[in-house]
Amino acid sequence: MLLIPAIDLKDGHCVRLRQGDMSESTIFSDNPAAMARRWIDAGARRLHLVDLNGAFAGKPVNESAVKAILAEVGDEIPVQLGGGIRDLDT
Repeated sequence: MLLIPAIDLKDGHCVRLRQGDMSESTIFSDNPAAMARRWIDAGARRLHLVDLNGAFAGKPVNESAVKAILAEVGDEIPVQLGGGIRDLDT
């Protein structure tokens, strides 16, 4: 079985929403890149990122957090991204 950890991003933080409600979130980390490193160190073989602000806005919002994660991860593991991507150019 392959477990794929997800990092949900809201306002630059790693969060979990309560029942999908953007106004009710729990912050798990203020440092998304450090959270990605933590998952890699725990043995993750890939990551799934979700730009929650982007999903609600219809366009990417947490670009700096995503870039920080990608810089931390480098080419160690594949990273999948969702949220706010509505066209091929994005």
